[in-house]
Parts: sequence; C-alpha cells; structure tokens
Amino acid sequence: MPSSTGIYPALKPFREEQFAVSDLHTLYVAQYGNPNGLAAVHLHGGPGGGTDPYDARRFDPEVYRIVLFDQRGSGKSTPSSELRENTTWDLVEDIEKIRSHLQIEKWIVFGGSWGSTLSLAYAQKHPERVLALVLRGIFCLRKEELKFFYQGDGTSFLFPEYWQEYISVIPENEREDIIKAYHRRLTGDDKSARAAAAKAWTTWEMATSKLHIDEAMVKEGEDPAFADVFARIECHYFVNEGWMRQGQLLEKEEVDKLRKIPAVIVQGRYDCVCPMTTAEALHRVWPEAKYIVVPDAGHSAKEKGIETALMNATDDFRRLKDV
Repeated sequence: MPSSTGIYPALKPFREEQFAVSDLHTLYVAQYGNPNGLAAVHLHGGPGGGTDPYDARRFDPEVYRIVLFDQRGSGKSTPSSELRENTTWDLVEDIEKIRSHLQIEKWIVFGGSWGSTLSLAYAQKHPERVLALVLRGIFCLRKEELKFFYQGDGTSFLFPEYWQEYISVIPENEREDIIKAYHRRLTGDDKSARAAAAKAWTTWEMATSKLHIDEAMVKEGEDPAFADVFARIECHYFVNEGWMRQGQLLEKEEVDKLRKIPAVIVQGRYDCVCPMTTAEALHRVWPEAKYIVVPDAGHSAKEKGIETALMNATDDFRRLKDV
C-alpha cells in the first residue's frame, strides 16, 4: 500500500547490474518490485540527471517490475560525463537493448522533462513495444523552449536573482547565444571555468523547478560532481538540438504512431522549466491522450499535485497486467 504521503514505501532493488551497450558505454540498470510483474521503465530527466531509487516508488511494487537505469554518462553509468556516442538515438536504442536483455516483450514507459522527450522518441521509433505512456513536464527540445529557459525569453522574468547568477559566468559580448557560450566552457580545457559554468547552469535549473523555491534542490545543484555531469550532458544535447528536426516529436506523422497507445500527460500550470505551451501543443495534435493540468504546480515531479496525478496514472495502468 502507498505510504501516508501517497507514494509507495522505499524498497531495495532485487537486481542491479552494469550492462554494456557499446564498446565505450556501460549503463547502470536496477530492477525493483515484482520480478514477474507488469514491466515499466522509468526514463530520467536532464539529460544527465541520473536515476534515483525514489523513482521506483511511483509504481505498485506488488504489481510492477520496475526498471530504472542511468543514461549514458549519467549517475552510476560509465564513463561519467562522457559526450562521445551520446545522442538521443543512442539512448533510444539503449532502451531497446535493455528491454531485449531483460526479456521483456512490452512495457509501460514513464518519463518526465527530458524523460518525456526520450519517451516520445522511443515510442515513435518502437510503438510495438509500448503498452502505455506516462509523461510529465513535456519537453520537445524546440528552439523556442530552449530560449524561454536558457536565453532570457521567459523564466528570467520570474526568477531574476537566480538569472543574474546564471548569466554571471558569461561575458556580455557572448550572451547572444548563451547555450553555445556555456558549451564552450563545459567542453573546454579550463577546469575552473568548466566547474563554474557547471555550477551556475545546474543551480539555475534546480532553483526554478518548483512553484516554491526548494533550497535543498538548490544545494544539490551546487554539488561539483553532479553539476559537471548534468550541465555537460544537457548542454551537449541542447547545442545539437537533440539530433532531431525542429518539432519532430509533434509532427502528425510521428504522433500518428502513438494513437493506439494509452497515455497520460501531466503538466504543472506554472512549469517554468518546460512551459505548458509544449504540453498544450502535444495535446492538440494527440487528443487521444488523457491530459491533466495541475493548477498549483511547477516542474518537479515531487510537487504534491503532480505526484498524485502520476500515482493515479500508474495505479490505473495496473489493469494492463493481463494484456
């Protein structure tokens, strides 16, 4: 049964392994819950965020076989912070490799923020392997979304003091394209500049992820090891536009592949990291998916209304265990 907070109690993985997906990359994979249960894979955010055992607690452990893994370069996967052979489509095929390795025929795919991007990309590439989708904080990696958060075209108006800290590491003459300016520092040889950029980039996202600023999250962004992985991999993906066409995930021909897949979209009304306009665009092109707007939440999956909606979705999809 769920705990008093509405989420399932903490549990230990029944299996952990390091799974090689290429000559360069090895991924940390952990499984929780029922080894013979309904399979679900959780796709973490960032990219570069890494997974957390807490993520398994959104699934009924008596019903679900819950698969968590750290994407290339993230968390316990190796080599850490590695940008080579690290693209959206590498990650999509990694998900397939894990599914095949674990001998899972089909599974529920759950992802928030960047995890929603990757979930959509995977489901559009391999719809026959997806039983259902649970998506939160929709992000489609379009230029306007990146400008809203990273270039001062939106979020900076609401968090001006943190915005000043974010841009402080970039000289004024380089602020025409802040992502590229950050990329130069995060991939350069100057270790002190790299560390300063990583801290500023990551703290900006941690500070703006909830409706009310969470100082514990801000502190997490200041951790040098986490910040380096998070900032480098995110910036690497964003400067390369996800190796996708602009708006690819919202194209009718791509969304048509999803129409028979049960899906729930959960979006915080005041999400300042992945603004609601993207979730609305997805809803318009994909009205078959259940669309839930949480009226008093930002971006984080741990905000009460969002957490409740996600739990309701995974509890509802327990009905698929006999499919």
